[in-house]
Amino acid sequence: MKFFRKYIFPAVYGLLVYFTIRLLHDTDVGQHFWKRDFYVNGIEMACSILVGYLAIYLFEWLFRYYDKHWAGQLSYRDVARELAILVGVNLVLVNVVFVPMDMALHVTQGIRELMPWADVADINMIPTLYAIVYYGIARSSTWLKAYVNNKMQLEKLTNDQLETELKFLKAQYHPHFLFNALNTIYFQMDDDVPGAKKSTELLSSLLRYQLYDQQQQVPVKQELEYLENYIRLQQIRASSKMKLSVNFDGSLTDRQIYPLLLLPLVENAFKYIGGDYKIVIEGCITDGKFVFKVYNDVPANMKAPDNYSGIGLENLSRRLQLLYPDKHQLTTGREGDHYTAILQLEI
Repeated sequence: MKFFRKYIFPAVYGLLVYFTIRLLHDTDVGQHFWKRDFYVNGIEMACSILVGYLAIYLFEWLFRYYDKHWAGQLSYRDVARELAILVGVNLVLVNVVFVPMDMALHVTQGIRELMPWADVADINMIPTLYAIVYYGIARSSTWLKAYVNNKMQLEKLTNDQLETELKFLKAQYHPHFLFNALNTIYFQMDDDVPGAKKSTELLSSLLRYQLYDQQQQVPVKQELEYLENYIRLQQIRASSKMKLSVNFDGSLTDRQIYPLLLLPLVENAFKYIGGDYKIVIEGCITDGKFVFKVYNDVPANMKAPDNYSGIGLENLSRRLQLLYPDKHQLTTGREGDHYTAILQLEI
């Protein structure tokens, strides 16, 4: 195939250009080129083959030059620039070879008009059309590869931006959680030093889980164990009249989830607790979706917006958009003397 492309195809290309020109010209003037003198056809075909070799060589050289100096990004401007240069080089070549040849043959044949306008049009238009076709075929794979590379780079850039944003959200969330936990331990220091030590151990375990750079999914079981440690930490500080109910479906064990998505809902439940001091935390699979529900009573005179607010849930909402686009539903709201938060995930 390489031999054909390098040594045979240029001659075929040149002859194809020649026979197309002859066909159009002879059809227009009503001639038959095979009835002309053999040496005239021989000279024209020889010149056409020469143009074919020179054209293909120049085209391939230009392609290598393009790839070396302008490679990397697909751009309509680059395609137009390449094509314009190729057409320009081709026009120079055919005029340098064909015009003197045509004029010389007219002289030898005694034709007064050395260069009819019909010959000028044929000599310039036909090779130009073939050059454009050749460019489209020869460069199609190169531009397709460039297009794919551009799409991959764009996707990688988008993923890098999303990953950076996720890391920022995670870093933003850690201080928020740490502040609440340290506040719990602070109130224990004066009255319950052993309890404060236990709380510190729980906090250490929670931070160890959080500070690992977990960008991949983890088993739901692991996330729920982390959540239970957090609940134990909050129970130390909570009022003795708090009524807590935690129920997680055993079928959740083998499911996968992105880490640190459930805690903000539980954290807000402890934050807004009041009234009858009841908190219900449930997790189950319903209709193929993971449903996590948090219910908590609030003080009757509490003035708060209809939905939870604050950095915790704003952070959670953005992380859900990045990690579960079109695969999640978060509903939070106050109904009378209690708040309810329901998160549904397709996992």
